[in-house]
Amino acid sequence: MSGPLFRDEQEPPAPSPQPGSEPAHESARGDAGTTPREHPAVPSAPQKKRAGRDLRAAIGVGLGLGAIIVVSLFVQKVLFVGVITVAVVVGLWELTSRLAERKEIRAPLVPLAVGGAAMVVSGYLRGAQGAWIAMALTALAVLLWRMTEPPDNYLRDVTAGVFAAFYVPFLATFVALMLAADDDGPQRVLTFLILTVVSDTGAYAVGWKFGRHKLAPRISPGKTREGLLGAVAFAMVAGALCMHFLIEDGAWWQGLILGLAVAVSATLGDLGESMIKRDLGIKDMGTLLPGHGGIMDRLDSLLPTAPVAWLLLVMFVGAG
Repeated sequence: MSGPLFRDEQEPPAPSPQPGSEPAHESARGDAGTTPREHPAVPSAPQKKRAGRDLRAAIGVGLGLGAIIVVSLFVQKVLFVGVITVAVVVGLWELTSRLAERKEIRAPLVPLAVGGAAMVVSGYLRGAQGAWIAMALTALAVLLWRMTEPPDNYLRDVTAGVFAAFYVPFLATFVALMLAADDDGPQRVLTFLILTVVSDTGAYAVGWKFGRHKLAPRISPGKTREGLLGAVAFAMVAGALCMHFLIEDGAWWQGLILGLAVAVSATLGDLGESMIKRDLGIKDMGTLLPGHGGIMDRLDSLLPTAPVAWLLLVMFVGAG
């Protein structure tokens, strides 16, 4: 058997002896009651640390997604709006499917998908005001759509539907708001993506190598405080570089603040989805992306980070 998946998880306890059985040293006694000569303990071979996923598949899928993002982002902005919309709709499908399977919560997918797409497009074309209006109309559509079914668990289902509308498409709309900046919209989105990925990478690398102290053991046993420090350090360095080289009128010290905020929000977002998955009793939201899980398993740190990055960029260099 292999060792624990994460450094901070416990090894499984040794099986207890069955009732009526003798310990090995007792059964090995001779007639005179003497015990056999004890042999020195042989040290076991050190266990290799293992990642929890197929790294080759994860890297391949990650590179493919990165290529799609970069090409759509810098070839034509509208193409990237389409990428955001597809990710939102698939994410909503995964979330509502898991809610129905594990909790029998029937959040209506059709109004969520249509309203989610409308939020992203409205945010890109009409800014924050358009996104808020689309969000309000989507919530109303969820309430009305669910009224076509029996009233049992109505409040539970519409509450889950409004939560899903806010959690997935509304937060994703802030990516469209960054993209809409006339001067450097694609660069803002690229900065946001780079910092989030670097934060996750720093947390994984440092936590895997040096992690000793659990960050939130009841939520995500694999996360450590050392990993969080790694996320902050990596993201702050990347933030300083991105603000200096990618963002017009950006300053390196602004990148330090941006990197710190992204590392914290990305970690909280990851923990938030871990809470949802623990409540549902699942490991991944889906299986669409080999080595990664589902779309929602890749959006967990991106979604709550998008409004943070958008707000700080607006504060530092304006709306563009």
